Amino acid sequence: MIEIRPIIDSDRDSWQPLWQGYLTFYRSSVPPEVTDATWRRFLDPAEPVNALVAVVDGKIVGIVHYLYHRSTWTAADYCYLQDLFTAEEARGRGVARALIEAVYEKAKAHGASRVYWLTHETNTTAQALYDKVAARSGFIQYRHLLG
Repeated sequence: MIEIRPIIDSDRDSWQPLWQGYLTFYRSSVPPEVTDATWRRFLDPAEPVNALVAVVDGKIVGIVHYLYHRSTWTAADYCYLQDLFTAEEARGRGVARALIEAVYEKAKAHGASRVYWLTHETNTTAQALYDKVAARSGFIQYRHLLG
């Protein structure tokens, strides 16, 4: 059985390796102060940044981070599912799907008009799931780093 719940302060030690696994998967890193700021945001009810964890047999095996933002295309907020990661031993057991569906529920309760996310074009394993739970938008992301 998979339990999905909001992250709590005492989850930091279980969350940290999953967060690092996510960053490693994408061959990325963030400074410790960014990780600390992110963690504080999860616990601050005034922040639009949220986190859920997936728990199986008392162990956190998955994380999802999401945030709400305004749009010029609708009066309702959009929900951006920013980060999704499951422990290797939990893959193929429905954890990622359960986390995505939990974000759908949270976003609907918030009054958001859509949930969307990005993945790397090489992440074909995840895309097999994403193609079952959402529709591809057809948009290509461009970015320009500042500073």
